[in-house]
Amino acid sequence: MPITVTAARGELTEAGRREILPRLTTALVEASGAAGNTFLTSIIGGTVQVLDPVDVYAGGRRSRMVMVELKLPNIGLPDLAGRAAFIAAATDIVDTLTVDDHDRADTWVNILNAPDGGWGLGGVAYTGEALVAAVVDAAGTAGAAGTSTA
Repeated sequence: MPITVTAARGELTEAGRREILPRLTTALVEASGAAGNTFLTSIIGGTVQVLDPVDVYAGGRRSRMVMVELKLPNIGLPDLAGRAAFIAAATDIVDTLTVDDHDRADTWVNILNAPDGGWGLGGVAYTGEALVAAVVDAAGTAGAAGTSTA
């Protein structure tokens, strides 16, 4: 489940550049109700893109924004509460990993969902059912991961 962080150079601290993806991974697993699930954790990855500040815009003007984009299978964060929990957690994480004068309003979080079978690993297109089975199997007990998988 790819997470892409895009920031204008100078917004993330040096520690922030290193820590943001591990912290966002933990936040996604927790928002999914699957804390400790090794399979789910292992299929979350991402990139940090640091751009020249002249290349980052909001409202048609240069901006100091940090954008977090999360791409999930259609079963990921299926309810409003899970999506809201991830968005709040991601924004808090950005707040702790940016320079002191970064404005919280300049943190944007976007969640995109792929259709069933439109998300894959290693050349295998997974259905929602197959992903739920893998997450539950990794949890070790039926239903331990619930139906709220990322």
